[in-house]
Amino acid sequence: MPVYALGREPRFPDPRHARRDGLLAVGGDLSPERLLAAYSLGIFPWYSEGEPILWWSTDPRLVLVPGEIHVPRRLARLLRRQHFRVTFDTAFGGVIRACAQTPRKQETGTWILPEMVAAYETLHGLGFAHSAEAWLDGALAGGVYGVALGRAFFGESMFYRTPDAGKAAFVVLVEYLARQGFELIDCQMTTAHLLRFGAREVPRALFQKMLERALDGPFARGKWTATPPGAETAETQGKAS
Repeated sequence: MPVYALGREPRFPDPRHARRDGLLAVGGDLSPERLLAAYSLGIFPWYSEGEPILWWSTDPRLVLVPGEIHVPRRLARLLRRQHFRVTFDTAFGGVIRACAQTPRKQETGTWILPEMVAAYETLHGLGFAHSAEAWLDGALAGGVYGVALGRAFFGESMFYRTPDAGKAAFVVLVEYLARQGFELIDCQMTTAHLLRFGAREVPRALFQKMLERALDGPFARGKWTATPPGAETAETQGKAS
């Protein structure tokens, strides 16, 4: 399959035309219009410093249905004890910058470049990008951020400075999304960590159908409540294993 060069208009080729490794297109920009057009098609940017912007549509795709999250017993107990205070959209800039600075196994550098940080902060200001933050003793201990469209949430990255802080933010976020009627969390890349939480791989064709259905639902754009309803318990009872 060829790799498509993007023009000035925020348009993308059909995701089915992606290469075997998922690479679909190159170029363009990180404007809100282009990013939202990409997410609505299940396409996401991922590239390193010195490279042009690369756009991907992986097959298979890792997804998590919010109501199917699997919470390990130890983490469930930690959440019930309210070890962390979890909030939404109170430190988006801190979360995305911490994600950029967190070393990753088998990776050098970061794909969350300064222009990516600026682009997602713009989306956050427009009410499309959101973060969940886990606090310990008043300090930001972990968090996760992503983009919401319709009833779909596109997870981008997670970090922790204190063990289990990122996981706590993630679980509270997923359970909040379930209560709000979200149908799909796009996890993009397959990791053992996400598989343990109940995520599963699906063929691209099925993912596109799931996404189309999720995007057809109502969407409340804007800042999410600072203290997620139910964050104190995270609703883990009965789901732990």
